[in-house]
Amino acid sequence: MAVTVRGQQVTFSPPPGAVGLIGDMTDWRKREPLPVVEGEPIVLTLPRGAWVEYAWVDAAGEAFADPDNDQRSLNPWWPYPRAAVVGAYTQHPLWLGEDATQKGTAHRLTWPGEVFPGTRRAVVYTPHGHDPARPTPVYYVQDGVAFYRTGRLGDVMDRAAQRGLIPGAVLVFVEPGDRSAEYYLNDRYLDFLTAEVFPRVEGVHVTPSVRGLWGASLGGLISLHLGAAHPELFSRVASHSGAFIARPGATDSAGVIDTTTAGEWLAGQLSATPPRHLKTSLDTGTLEWLSGPNRRMAALFADHGLEHQYREYPSGHNWVTWREALPEALLYLQGG
Repeated sequence: MAVTVRGQQVTFSPPPGAVGLIGDMTDWRKREPLPVVEGEPIVLTLPRGAWVEYAWVDAAGEAFADPDNDQRSLNPWWPYPRAAVVGAYTQHPLWLGEDATQKGTAHRLTWPGEVFPGTRRAVVYTPHGHDPARPTPVYYVQDGVAFYRTGRLGDVMDRAAQRGLIPGAVLVFVEPGDRSAEYYLNDRYLDFLTAEVFPRVEGVHVTPSVRGLWGASLGGLISLHLGAAHPELFSRVASHSGAFIARPGATDSAGVIDTTTAGEWLAGQLSATPPRHLKTSLDTGTLEWLSGPNRRMAALFADHGLEHQYREYPSGHNWVTWREALPEALLYLQGG
């Protein structure tokens, strides 16, 4: 058997050719694989209710899927992750039961990029019964296709609105070009939003009552960075597993943007100038390398008495974590 679970002990039995184990427990490639010693299983103690993603590594260092485990995950990046569940991974009530019957409408936009090269795309999702002339909250969502298709943020908004839990909002799912370059504390991303996205959305599909920014990982980083720095534009932010290990212009020895060792520059900025205008939802998985930076960011918000919520999920840096976090982020930002 590929994986066995007893209490909090999870036993990973290596298939032929496996020399190491990677996954949430090694931050995938950010740490060395856990070695397979003489073909013996690897036993880990993990949190109750955890959803754990993993893969095996062969002698050439190539990752491959566990052939004895057909439990796939919501992973749009690689074909090899498989999942193990420590007990039962709890789903939010909004994901359970029937889908909404009163659905929003998707409007697809395409245009030639000016601030950044290439064809740009976005989906503007308006709630059921939406009147573009009525002031309505609008959220600009980074990694738009992933949030629209994999995260299903529009679906969960429909469910919450139909159940009377929140008023509807307009969700603008903005697709990046080079996400690392655009999202890594790049102030030109604000130029892109204000010069290219706002004019195609506001006054056409929505009259904004408030604006928010929404993103995961690097998308969470740029959302909090721009939201905090521009009170004249933004008053709400949702960040899932924000990549708060970043510093403007930081690269590694190969000239690649440094997303692991650059330090927590944004936390220093926000400590010096707390964003008192923001209502912020922060969350992270407990099985990822960004749990520490996100906990410290949440502590900073608490220490300064800023309006926010912070939540943790027993899973990793992946779409299982983020999709589970979407309902509470939405209820918090749109509720009350």
